Amino acid sequence: MLEEIICAGFGGQGVLLMGTLLAHAGMKEGKHVLGIPSYGAEMRGGTANYGLIISDKEIRCPIVFCPTTCIIMNSPSLEKFLPRIKKGGLLFLNSSLVKEGVNRSDIEIIRIPATEIAESLGNIKSANVVILGSYAAKKGVPSLESLLNSLKDVLPKHRHHLLETNQEALRKGYSF
Repeated sequence: MLEEIICAGFGGQGVLLMGTLLAHAGMKEGKHVLGIPSYGAEMRGGTANYGLIISDKEIRCPIVFCPTTCIIMNSPSLEKFLPRIKKGGLLFLNSSLVKEGVNRSDIEIIRIPATEIAESLGNIKSANVVILGSYAAKKGVPSLESLLNSLKDVLPKHRHHLLETNQEALRKGYSF
């Protein structure tokens, strides 16, 4: 098993949390994991992405050139990373914010209204976790259980009051 993932969006959308949560959950399952976050100096509102590799075998190169999966939270990220997705790959789109069509028939596209679902849970900022739940349902690695168990370790202590909301967001995305 080899999964090469790029999570991408604006700073403030929780892209780095997505990558960190996936990495932590993969490690809980005994997988080899390497991840590299990337974000602009402007942080909130700037671009951010997280390249992550999860594998059963040792990982030799930490850089994701052609991802098997992209999790895209905004339109500029779609424009940047769409051409790089491997043929036969998977694209998760936050359809609440990404309205444009996708001009590739050689990949599977899953549109999830992550922002709308998060808003219905009372915390629009959990859209990133909603889309991860959907990813877990489709890919199975890491599992929903590993993601749920990793939340407490990954969220900063001052955000632990959001654990229940984020757990519910994962479950909603998973069932979507």
